Order: sequence, then C-alpha cells, then structure tokens
Amino acid sequence: MTTLANGTDTLTRDALTVLQPGFTGTTAPDWLLRRLGEGLASVGLFGRNIASPDQLAALTAQLRAERDDVLVALDEEGGDVTRLEVGSGSSFPGNHALGAVDDVQLTHQVAHELGRRLAACGVNLNWAPSADVNSDPRNPVIGVRSFGADTDLAARHTAAYVTGLQSAGVAACTKHFPGHGDTAVDSHHALPRIDVRAEVLAERELTPFRAAIAAGTRAVMSAHILVPALDPDHPATLSRRILTGLLREELGYDGLIVTDGMEMQAIAGTYGIERGSVLAIAAGADAICVGGGLSDDATVLRLRDALVAAVRAGELPEQRLAEAAERVRALARWADTPGRPADSAHGTEIGLHAARRALTVTAAPGLGSPGSFKPLTEPPYVAALTPVANIAVGDETPWGVAAELVHLLPGTVTGRFSAGDGPENAAGESAGRAALEAAGPRRIVAVVRDEHRHPWMSSALDTLLAARPDTLVVEMGVPQADPRGALHIATHGAARVCGRAAAEVIAGITGL
Repeated sequence: MTTLANGTDTLTRDALTVLQPGFTGTTAPDWLLRRLGEGLASVGLFGRNIASPDQLAALTAQLRAERDDVLVALDEEGGDVTRLEVGSGSSFPGNHALGAVDDVQLTHQVAHELGRRLAACGVNLNWAPSADVNSDPRNPVIGVRSFGADTDLAARHTAAYVTGLQSAGVAACTKHFPGHGDTAVDSHHALPRIDVRAEVLAERELTPFRAAIAAGTRAVMSAHILVPALDPDHPATLSRRILTGLLREELGYDGLIVTDGMEMQAIAGTYGIERGSVLAIAAGADAICVGGGLSDDATVLRLRDALVAAVRAGELPEQRLAEAAERVRALARWADTPGRPADSAHGTEIGLHAARRALTVTAAPGLGSPGSFKPLTEPPYVAALTPVANIAVGDETPWGVAAELVHLLPGTVTGRFSAGDGPENAAGESAGRAALEAAGPRRIVAVVRDEHRHPWMSSALDTLLAARPDTLVVEMGVPQADPRGALHIATHGAARVCGRAAAEVIAGITGL
C-alpha cells in the first residue's frame, strides 16, 4: 500500500481526525498511539477491549498520555447492548424497560448513573441512546433497544436520556438517524428500506430526534437505511439530502454527525468502506465509525488515504473535510471541559430499581390475580429458549434468569434450547420435548426472547405448556405475543438486572 501523505500535513491530519477506529486487546497497540500523535482524535472501544473498570480506566489513561483531548467512544446502551459489563450483563435496564415504566425522571437518573460510571473509566462519548420508534414488531435489530412503538414516549425518554448522560460529562450520540425502527432487515447484514410517506417520517421517525436536538445532544449517528421518500438513491449515511438538507438545514442540528459502523454490509457490501467513507463525509457526516469488525492499522490507513485521494482528485471538497475535522475537535473540547458533576445521588441500585418497576406480571386465565401466585420454594428447571443474537447485542453477554435464581433458590438447573435445523415447528416441538425430559419433576421456568418473531419458540412453549401447564414464562424481549403460562413475567429486556427482578418475583423476594 502506498501512503499518500507523510502524516504531518493538514490534509492528512484532518483525514485521520474524522476516523473513529477500533483495535483488539485490552491495552492500546503501538500503531494506535502512533496515529494519535499524527492526528487521530477518536478511538472506539468494544467489549473485546474491556476486562474490568480498573483496566478500562488504565486503557483510557494510556490513550490520553498520547493525546489528552482524545474522544473515547463506547457502544454502551445499557440493557441488552453493554460493553462495560459485557461478561456479566448490565446493571441497567435498557430503553424498552425504561419506556415501559414511563418515568422520565427515572430515565434521566439511570442515564446519569451510567454516564457517571463511563466518565469514571475515562469514556467521554457514548454511542447512545437509540431514538428509534420500534413501529415494526418484526424488527430484528432494534426491538428492546427502543423506548417503544409510541412516538411521543420515545421522544420524551430520548430527551431525558440525553440530558442525564450529558449531565455526567459524557456526550450522547443519538441514533440511528433518520430512524431504524420501521425495518424488518438488520443493516449489519443488508440494506434495509423504509417505504413510508415523508409526512409519516416527519411525524413518527423524526420526532425523537427533534427532542434530542432540543435537549442538546452532542452527536447524532446516521443509519445505513434507504428511505426513498427522502432520497431514493442513497442510504442515509451517504445522503446529502438527509444529513445536510434534513438534519443540518431543516432540523437545525449543528453538532457532530457520526456514521454507524462502515463495515456493516449495508455499506461495505454495496459501496466498500473506502468509497463509502468518502461519500459519507461528502454528504455531511463528520466522523467515520469503523472498528467493530475491522480493527487494525491497515484499515485506518486505507480510509485515511481514500479521503486524502478524494480531496486531491476533486471528489471531496477540502473545506468539507476540514469542517468535519473541526466538529470532532469541538466535541473533544466540550468533553474535556471540567465542571460537570461526577457524583450521583441515586447510588448503584438505580438500575435494579428501574428493572423492578419495568416488570409486567400476568396470571394465566383461571389462576386469578398475579397476587395469588405462590412463589417457588424448591429449585426449578430453567429452560432458556435461545434465539440467535443480532450483531449489535452479540453473543458474549449472558442473559436469562437462571444465574439470578441460583442465588435465591440454590440448586436451580438450566438448559439452553435453540431452533437447530429443519422446519421451525418441528424444531420447536423437539426443543420442548427435550426441555420436558431434562426438567424431570422440577417446576419449569421457560425463558424466551421475542417469542412473536420466532415460530419455533412458540411451538416449544406449546409443547411445554400442554404437558406442564404450571410452567412459568419469562419474556425478556419485546412482549408482543399473548401472555401465557401459570405466570407470565415480561421484563422488557435481558439485562442482568432484568433477570434479577424476574427471579425475585419467582422466588417471592418482592411482592406482586
């Protein structure tokens, strides 16, 4: 590979400044420190970079020893998408649980406490919150990451989250503009398309983003989605009509625009990351997020050189690149400003408190009210009906109720069951029979995640409930399917604290 510039001229420094790359390992590699010295201004961290809060603090200190105003970004939504607690599950429920409670002060408090923990570890930019209105229940990538399907609810909680997070000194990055909720395709794998009228978009998708802008969100992340009513030819990340015309000019937003991960197939599989990055900056983006899948020096150099070459070829105005780089530096200056409170009056229990409030408990027909439920006193068998996790959530983070029930009912046993191969109904029946055999005489707690999106899961529950109508059901995704089971507990998310709250109900630790 030919390096187009020596790493010291203004153009090359600006090209490095607009990149937000990732890396592997729990300490910064030499190549990353070298690029920070040459102009790189942001670093994106992922679960693979984090082993503990102390280690994360040491890592961010290592980065700041090279560049004291570096933006350190993390994809920490709480709930199902956690990097800070990737190995244990989050201490905070996610957006859908907060939306179920619908207490904007609670959302502000949770976001502030999460921001306080991030700031204590040296993270100053959070790629959160998701402002997407989850209007399509089939959505495979947003779901519980959304506050809900109600536009006004999503808007008021997005604003509360932004102000709570930023009150702790961590910049919010509201995503995924102009709204990823009305899709049945995951942009990690392909290019989603939203076919609704511009009027619907203005009233539904854009309302939470208006609220975030009014609340002062310091960053907005673009979505890799095609919205023909706004731009029939380019996905939002590459659309000047959407990023400049709509977000900048119509909505009046003047903060940082960050792209979603450029190695996602919606962009990489169609344009390639180099061409995609050039088009994104030309369209109005200010920072290129890359590093979830590509995390090496070669990727940084490829993108740097592609931007420099585009300017020299007249394909990308140098002033546009300079403007983007200055917005990155402006956010770094904000994040480096002292004076915002780092303490918290809410303590470390705010997440569990929120998770408890988010529970919806329903009794089976004929059982009476949930209050008549008799808690378990003997250790049950937990049958976790496990779907394939989307890339945003990942499969490294544990979820469910078994780990929490073990503490409350020692001797609890668990098994995981999936669809496997073959027709979904047959796979579900097979999973249900296997769970019945494994459970033996124990009471069964069936744990599901988005039952409404997985026919095999519904079939497995049919099999379990037909044989064992006293089975308890815990839904840890979007509770779209009809409640069933001797007791149905909807947690509105699969964070560790959501599992704890459900386990407390099952064991009778908290009242219904």
